[in-house]
Amino acid sequence: MRPLEFTLNGRPCHADAPAHWTVLDLLRDGLALTGTKFGCGEGVCGTCTVLLDGEPVRACLVLAARLRGRAIVTVEALGRDGAPDPLQAAFARAGAVQCGFCTPGMLLSAQALLVSTPSPTAEEVREALAGNLCRCTGYTKIVEAVLAAARER
Repeated sequence: MRPLEFTLNGRPCHADAPAHWTVLDLLRDGLALTGTKFGCGEGVCGTCTVLLDGEPVRACLVLAARLRGRAIVTVEALGRDGAPDPLQAAFARAGAVQCGFCTPGMLLSAQALLVSTPSPTAEEVREALAGNLCRCTGYTKIVEAVLAAARER
């Protein structure tokens, strides 16, 4: 086990992880944060997307040891006091959530986009979400939700 110190969802975190664990392993198995989903395990589907120092990364591809001294944000950080984040609310209103499996990764990819580009175009939204696969929605409602959230912010 290796001791790790990093920031998790805005708070200091101390955790121990085996050398072979990925960020996904640490989040789900070590810290019981199950919002980040396991999809392909190969970095292709985007289901396990989290923000590392503000940038979307595939948690299944990053070794947990790389978290030392860094900041990670998971879907659990969205919303406050039981109220959804405006992005989450926009997803719900637009019907952008069907099975919900891809939603955490989509939300965090969209969050990173809206921080860097507060008023994105539809094309910029599609580009930002290109690495996140959804098998249910066809993406139209997801793009609409991100654009609506951008207008509301």
